[in-house]
Amino acid sequence: MIYKINEINEEIAWHPAAFAERCEAEYDARVKEAARAIAENVGKSPVILLSGPSGAGKTTTARRIEDELDRMGLRCHTISMDNYFKTIDPKTVPRTPEGDIDFESPKMLDMDLLNEHFEALREHKEIRIPYFMFARQKRSASQFTRLRLGENEVAIFEGIHALNDEITDKNPDAFGLYISAMAEYELEDGAVWKPEWTRLLRRVVRDNNFRGSDAKFTMSLWENVMRGERAHITPYIPKARIKVDSTVAYELPLLRNKALPLLADIEAGMPGYDEISKLAPFIEEFRPMPDEYCPAQSLLREFIGGGIYEY
Repeated sequence: MIYKINEINEEIAWHPAAFAERCEAEYDARVKEAARAIAENVGKSPVILLSGPSGAGKTTTARRIEDELDRMGLRCHTISMDNYFKTIDPKTVPRTPEGDIDFESPKMLDMDLLNEHFEALREHKEIRIPYFMFARQKRSASQFTRLRLGENEVAIFEGIHALNDEITDKNPDAFGLYISAMAEYELEDGAVWKPEWTRLLRRVVRDNNFRGSDAKFTMSLWENVMRGERAHITPYIPKARIKVDSTVAYELPLLRNKALPLLADIEAGMPGYDEISKLAPFIEEFRPMPDEYCPAQSLLREFIGGGIYEY
């Protein structure tokens, strides 16, 4: 999908409420399509594997699919695969070329336990979902969540490595789902905004709002995030049975005024400066969209706050 920036600006100038409503309806239609496909697969497996890169909107999309499945009579449970991280051993933990802990690596995950749990859920046996304490970089010895799937119940396992071969090869009937912002935006001169920039803006704004991180910190991680994406996520996209574009067409006008002051802190010589110098002038071309037109259930609330879901 390619959106024309001049057309978006005209919509915002004259019909902002109707435009936002139409954009949200387009995203909602994609969610409903995914939910219907999942429901058709329940007879084969109650397990849904939801993957996507950083800033894709996986969490809200999972919640929205969960809501839709509930309306279809399927009780749904969403589990973050981050809780299946192994307790970190400094001697064996995967590291980036720079020597930092590589949280993008699938080696961080306890694949054996995940596959054991998928099999148990298919057999309607109880599992104990672990709890990973990020502040202490270890799995809790006492905290866990019990889960047993009954009839008409499904479980969404959401994480960047959900479609990895180590999982999908052992669970061929599980429903694979890939989420990402896929749309491009085009200026009148033909210049094109890359989808990965949308995800970057989402993450910069979210990290500042919810994680106390400035843009400098986010950009210091971005190179490794993209490296991990190319190595550990993109190769497995073909394993997805359906792909959901999480782009909400008015989001860049919505993120514009929040992102630009944050990006202004990135100076020459800092990580990500070259990337920011390309996208910042581009986003300035959008007419701003006020938050008031963004509904509380919108995926965009995952990044700007004020939504109905807890993250």
